[in-house]
Amino acid sequence: RIDMAVQEAEYGTWKSPITASSVSSAGVYLFDLTVDSNIELNDGTVYWIEGRPAEAGRYVVCSCPTGSTDPVSWTPAGLSARTRVHEYGGGALLVYNGAVYFSNMADQRVYRQDKPDGPAEPVTPEGEYFYADGCYAAATAGGRIYYVREDHEVVRSGSRKEAENCLVLVSPSGAQPPQVVASGRDFYSSPRVSADCSKLAWIQWDHPNMPWDATQLCWAALDPATGLPLANAINTVQVPGSGPELNLQYPAWASANRLLYIGDQSGYWNLYSVDTAAGASSNHASLYPAKQDLASPAWMFAQHPHCLERPAGGGTRVLLVSGDSVLRLDAESGSAEPLAQFKVSGYNSIKYPKWSGGYFYAVASSAVSPPAVIRYRLESGSIEVLRLSNSLKFDVGYISVAQPIEFPTANGATAHAYYYPPRNRDFVAPSGSRPPLLVRAHGGPTAAASPSLSLKIQYWTSRGYALADVDYRGSTGYGTVYRNLLRYNWGIADVDDCCAVVRYLANKGLADPRRACIDGGSAGGYTTLACLAFRDTFSAGASHYGVADLQLLRADTHKFESRYLDNLIGRTPEEVSRACVERSPIHHVDKISCPLILFQGDEDRIVPPNQAELMFAKVREKGLPCAYLLFPGEQHGFRKAENINKSLDGQFYFFAKLFGFQPADSGIEVDIVNLPSDK
Repeated sequence: RIDMAVQEAEYGTWKSPITASSVSSAGVYLFDLTVDSNIELNDGTVYWIEGRPAEAGRYVVCSCPTGSTDPVSWTPAGLSARTRVHEYGGGALLVYNGAVYFSNMADQRVYRQDKPDGPAEPVTPEGEYFYADGCYAAATAGGRIYYVREDHEVVRSGSRKEAENCLVLVSPSGAQPPQVVASGRDFYSSPRVSADCSKLAWIQWDHPNMPWDATQLCWAALDPATGLPLANAINTVQVPGSGPELNLQYPAWASANRLLYIGDQSGYWNLYSVDTAAGASSNHASLYPAKQDLASPAWMFAQHPHCLERPAGGGTRVLLVSGDSVLRLDAESGSAEPLAQFKVSGYNSIKYPKWSGGYFYAVASSAVSPPAVIRYRLESGSIEVLRLSNSLKFDVGYISVAQPIEFPTANGATAHAYYYPPRNRDFVAPSGSRPPLLVRAHGGPTAAASPSLSLKIQYWTSRGYALADVDYRGSTGYGTVYRNLLRYNWGIADVDDCCAVVRYLANKGLADPRRACIDGGSAGGYTTLACLAFRDTFSAGASHYGVADLQLLRADTHKFESRYLDNLIGRTPEEVSRACVERSPIHHVDKISCPLILFQGDEDRIVPPNQAELMFAKVREKGLPCAYLLFPGEQHGFRKAENINKSLDGQFYFFAKLFGFQPADSGIEVDIVNLPSDK
């Protein structure tokens, strides 16, 4: 029996209710969920930052008290709660005793705001100083805040070639200037003070490492009068039996002496504790041994996968996120058996876990539910949604659910991806036809695809595209060995894997290899361009603020990633220099034989616009169909609704013109150079 309401139409021509404007204007991005740092208050109010594309990408602090499901906005007009430390930010929000502290995007000063409708006043001095990842210590009447500070004044004055990172103490009232707590290393993160304010822990690392490579976990006993480390009191945690490449991150104090951290000594990012009473490396305990990564790479601050639960009856327990569950652990006993396990019904991705007032809070999502701020009563299992990232609801008949796949790739290896088949309840394709395929290369490159609902993916699948979101070798979530497979192989392993998934899906009849295209942002943009330059698998590509010239990236990018390439493309300076030429798409445009569209923000400090401009000029000169859209006021990633719309619709229109089908939506044209007259 044929459903007469379903129309037959070619893949790629399907009309979808999931429009670009529904992706941007109707939605927000949820970051930095937190609760009040005053554990005595414990009132159950939750706070978060939401990025609002409809407000030109402004970031706004919001809150919701216990007993309410109506969020309140805090950040005054003209301010935006976003930090530029490491350029990727995160950790821009701190709350203590009902007062909100946030970094402001325009001047990067920390502001204090005492009530939602009240003024916000700066508490850090003027100058090119960026602050992130604050931790409040109530050791004195006035309190103090530990921050990661990135000092760009030293660059502006000419005394240093790159910013200087350190840990500082900031006065909550702004009455005293910041004091340096720890300095001398290239990078710092995660300053965390014990509940009794007697000890401070943090993570530090040096070039050329990134925060997922070799790092050090340090702690220091503090002078109760000043809050500064006591003389000769800084300790570096040593893990017995582990080598120099050990990655430690996300520390937190479970008690005055018991320090929690994420480490990869087992081959996966697992949760451990160490007793600091008897020495810096005494009595390490694995709190939940698992052959899975329980954390993500620290591209942004404040991404802890665990939090502390302090019940009214006393005691402290650890809550650890594992997939769709929350585990209650006993940090003091060192037992590897959970005290309890709670399934967060309806969600399989849980971020920013926090506990306050008897409730567990997080930003949670699933394959069919967009990210949302949730309030979860662990014992009863009741869940309240406080804020949806997108309020529009679409019938499940328009939603394609991620299917995890493994596929063979070069040199007998195996790679991973999420496959999304075309899905639209209103359409069916002609019998025997196969859909065009969009391969997506995630950014990073040390990062991962997510199976959670993304309307940016559903935009494509609901129009009749198949989509493969590739976790190429080097991606996170599969353990340390897989994560390190991209070392010295960027531009090789990732390229091989993105091409291999096309062959795999084509052989299974799930995609049309003649209409395979690829896109990616940032590092994914580089993989996109490299696939076009060094392989002939794809018929078109779209680079979003992607890297075209590795040497330019080394010379122009910011401090955080300035030595990233050292571990991605070469073991020696000579190898790095040679690979910068051999693997840079800009030097191999003569090998590109398919159309390309590029999208770029003119204020991007991570991948400056000159990369896209050079690539566009060379592809245009070669006579290939191409387009270039430069968005004023955008940085690394697009935050304004109109630009999100243009990038989605523009890319779809570009591919449609090349593949010869008419988009169901009108008014989404872009200017394509060198387009043949018959297209």
